[in-house]
Amino acid sequence: MTAFDRGLLGHRCWLELATGERVDLPVDRWTAIPCEGDDVLLDACDGPTLDVGCGPGRLTAALSERGVASLGVDISATAVRLTHARGAVALHRDVFDRLPGEGRWRHVLLADGNIGIGGDPLRLLSRMAELVGDGGTVLVELEPPGRGIRQDRVRLRPDDGGAWFTWAWVGVEAIAELAARTAFRVAWATRRDHRWFACLEKA
Repeated sequence: MTAFDRGLLGHRCWLELATGERVDLPVDRWTAIPCEGDDVLLDACDGPTLDVGCGPGRLTAALSERGVASLGVDISATAVRLTHARGAVALHRDVFDRLPGEGRWRHVLLADGNIGIGGDPLRLLSRMAELVGDGGTVLVELEPPGRGIRQDRVRLRPDDGGAWFTWAWVGVEAIAELAARTAFRVAWATRRDHRWFACLEKA
């Protein structure tokens, strides 16, 4: 079992950067019921929603409970199993692989820092543009202002021998430029407690 899988089960884990810096992962949020700030994302979804990097499925399940058609996607089999256990639907798949409903999703969620998937936010948003239909939205959780765009080599800990991979972080002030370089515009950005969010609308 990887460090990420243990985190999905509620055990503390973190990202170790090549510099030695450590970034704790919000495992308590992953495994909880929807918490402070999640309503910003959930309330913005009024049609079929794809939850990218769904983890244990708190948002996928919450949308299903609201009567919103939702599908979680995660590369972790543990995440998919936990999402199913919440009564929601999820696929064990990479977001860059072929997915159901491409070009027809009303909304896509990139919560909990998942804008960092693949370590290239521009490539990821370009992929999101392939998934949502015209007028669709990407609801993305971001870093606080002043963080810009950061890409680093990281590995999960505690996990002896864990492989290095690239991750990215995007500050809320940097999302407009990324959106403009893909197929989106920033419809709104907001803060809830210590969390920052933006809604990107496909032109």
